[in-house]
Amino acid sequence: MKKYSLLFSFISHIFVYAEAFDGLTLFSPMENGFAKSYLINNNLDVINSWSHDYGPASMPYLLPDSTIIYPYRVANPTMIAGGVGGGIQAQTWNGEVLWDYTFSNSNYQHHHDIEPLPNGNILIIVWEAKTASEAYNMGRIEISNPLNQMWSSAILELNPTSGEIVWEWHLWDHLIQDIDSSLPNYGIISNHPELFDINCGEVGSPVGGPQQANADWMHFNSIHYNETLDQIILSSRAQNEIYIIDHSTTTEDASGHTGGNYGKGGDLLYRWGNPANYGRGTPDDNILVWQHSANWINSNYPGEGNIIIFNNNHFPGQDNHSAVIEITPPIDEDGNYLITDNNPYGPEHLTWIYTGDIQTPFQGGAFRLPNGNTIITQTHTSTIIEVNSSGQIEWTYEFVSENGPDVPTWIARCNKYAIDYFNSSTIGDLNNDNTLNILDIILLVNIILTADFNTQADLNQDGGCNILDVVILSNMILES
Repeated sequence: MKKYSLLFSFISHIFVYAEAFDGLTLFSPMENGFAKSYLINNNLDVINSWSHDYGPASMPYLLPDSTIIYPYRVANPTMIAGGVGGGIQAQTWNGEVLWDYTFSNSNYQHHHDIEPLPNGNILIIVWEAKTASEAYNMGRIEISNPLNQMWSSAILELNPTSGEIVWEWHLWDHLIQDIDSSLPNYGIISNHPELFDINCGEVGSPVGGPQQANADWMHFNSIHYNETLDQIILSSRAQNEIYIIDHSTTTEDASGHTGGNYGKGGDLLYRWGNPANYGRGTPDDNILVWQHSANWINSNYPGEGNIIIFNNNHFPGQDNHSAVIEITPPIDEDGNYLITDNNPYGPEHLTWIYTGDIQTPFQGGAFRLPNGNTIITQTHTSTIIEVNSSGQIEWTYEFVSENGPDVPTWIARCNKYAIDYFNSSTIGDLNNDNTLNILDIILLVNIILTADFNTQADLNQDGGCNILDVVILSNMILES
């Protein structure tokens, strides 16, 4: 990892990154035989790093107490497809493991994303194995190849203190089909956009890809929580669609069609991107293709309440085919999504789009930042960029492996956190006055002169307090 002199860092901050959001970027590169998470500042200094036993399933999350939550790939997953994970771990700032849970058994296999909740719990995406008989009994038909299994999807909420699953939602409870009228889930697809057609889409992929030749059906690849609405948004790569469900339900409510704040139980509150899936559109209306990273823009950010999506194949057939899009969902003041008879869910038009030099065939991500910029990950090149609302690049970073520039790596997604995000004095605030300033530099210099090691002062976590830590702290003060 490159190190920069204080002078060069200052100059680059002023002239190159002047409009970049002052923050710390967290990411976990995928690299064979090597697993690490990094937190860097705008000047590319490594503020902290965490070592892991297994590679990432997706992106890590930083909590205000400086803990990271890291989803990872277990050694022997029970179901294997793109984005497979199986393990979730919490580590302190200094790398101590606080808890570690595995979700990889005959019923469930964690994959891709997780979402830390404000109450300390964790939402987890899992594949849920269904037998061929269970699928046929729900009205699934297979014309070309008979089923062996069919992996549905579920969301589990883990209480990491007790290890208990305290809430769950299963897609299997919200299916419809128009093939067999003798089955209880028979209905007219277009009359029920709140349900998902079990005969929609392939089971696995006939040409490989992330689903490969397996039973993966929905291929959810991201999950995000809206605390104001108490809703969850999901992205399905295989179905080219995003979905919103109600988290205010009990588990019992979530298995049915009534209850919760919105009165619909676990049924879909909203869906967008491919209205042909529910009989209210044609393939020409398909906007999302292989998309990832569906998430709400936070309150008090420019575009608050809108949804950001990394659309991997926004321009099919073009080399520069990916785009980051922002939509404004049709929602009323009570959090209900509006739809009229025989029409699909809106919007018909995008609120914002970035179509710069980005393209990635898998993964990818985008998040709105507090100053209105958007941080974007181009996965397969391990490249992160930050663009403003006009599409101008304000900051860029390309990860190079510690093991050499020729070592292949990729970064699934990343996000950027404000300098004052932490609710503790872990980073740089050596006098614990909740402010980074010259007083902290003076204390750091004294620590170095007295050769008195201090973990909090070892900003680059190299096992010593030295001039490199002064450089990092100085840059942090300039940024804040």
